[in-house]
Amino acid sequence: MQRRGLLALGRALGLNGRLEAPAASACSRAFSAQPSPSDDGDGVPDAERPFRASDLVVERSTVRQPPVDLEALKFGAVFTDHMFVAEHAAGRGWAAPAIRPLAPIALHPAAQVLHYGMCAFEGMKAYHGADGRMRLFRPEANMARLLRSAHRLQLATFEPQEMLACLKQLLVLDSGWLPAREGYSLYIRPFMFSSSGVLGVAKPIATTASILLSPVGPYFKTGLSPIALFVDEHNRRAWPGGAGDYKVGSNYAPTIEPQVRAAAAHGTPQVLYTFRESAQHPDDAAFEECGAMNIFFYIKQRDGTRVLATPPLAGTILPGITRDSILQLARSWGAAGGVDDVVERRVTLAEVQQAHQEGRLLEVFGSGTACIVQPVGSLVRVNGEVYTAAPFDPEAGLAARLQRALMDIQYGRVEHPWSVAVE
Repeated sequence: MQRRGLLALGRALGLNGRLEAPAASACSRAFSAQPSPSDDGDGVPDAERPFRASDLVVERSTVRQPPVDLEALKFGAVFTDHMFVAEHAAGRGWAAPAIRPLAPIALHPAAQVLHYGMCAFEGMKAYHGADGRMRLFRPEANMARLLRSAHRLQLATFEPQEMLACLKQLLVLDSGWLPAREGYSLYIRPFMFSSSGVLGVAKPIATTASILLSPVGPYFKTGLSPIALFVDEHNRRAWPGGAGDYKVGSNYAPTIEPQVRAAAAHGTPQVLYTFRESAQHPDDAAFEECGAMNIFFYIKQRDGTRVLATPPLAGTILPGITRDSILQLARSWGAAGGVDDVVERRVTLAEVQQAHQEGRLLEVFGSGTACIVQPVGSLVRVNGEVYTAAPFDPEAGLAARLQRALMDIQYGRVEHPWSVAVE
């Protein structure tokens, strides 16, 4: 494994998978595409060529796609002219990374990703800044998490800054696809998978890394309006000791069937998963996360204090970058911002049920790169119980204020070290 890659991973991720804030700065940073200097003493065998942005090859597309109709845009259904691809082979290392016209990726039918789901991915966004510059939001954290997920699957490793340099080149090349409208962005999908053409559950001998760009609008058609979530008390998204805290494909594919069933039976767009031991009472089940969002509960305690709580990172929950950003913002606001305490702890069905019955369930909302902040109006249980939060306040509500604060950073309307200008 490349030593510098592990050092970068360690800086951005704690031992328990928590994301740390990037080093503070007095102003927004401009991301440089300059690759790291060569280091012959990094412990990488001569035969293993490292991943280097300086080797990037660019092939421009000769096909011009028609302009995007933002009014008819579906999330993740339209892609830009180019893609990034890099191939790694055990014993040889990384071939020259390339930006080339968008096209299918050829795979051997025995490729391990097709049989064993050996893939990891990320979700990022590029924004049209208020100053006219393209901006990224905490991209180092995404690259660190991708590296961590790749290591969990024993895929080839890479230098996060080198991958970011390649991503920057791709963004510059397809910058004309970046929507200038508020609430719209370029969704960035870095992903890696085992392209080893071998039928066997073993360490991959071939890895493919790629990045796609997709112009998108709001993830939920309702925008910043509350949705209902079905509380799944039967299916488990992840199990202790598994890979629930890694962004790998095997955590997402099994959630489709419960989501489809919930939509058909209850009209909910997503499922909120819970976890409990078999001997525990159903009401003692603890909330985990949704299929595509972390979850937050804003509850007024009986003593009057207002607490923002989210399930802890204990190995079954993805360490969301938006989640971490919300925790940091809310803690910095404190009581003056309406939050007396911000905690990462178990939140049970019984607690939410009681808060709902006593009128103390102030807000419930999800968080993620795709939706940023998504208000939740009601939680639906299979036994027919429905727990509702207080009416959503689009101006003074906590979810609304967090959404505005995050978007102000993402679009560069305020100076913040999380906002990285692409130049």
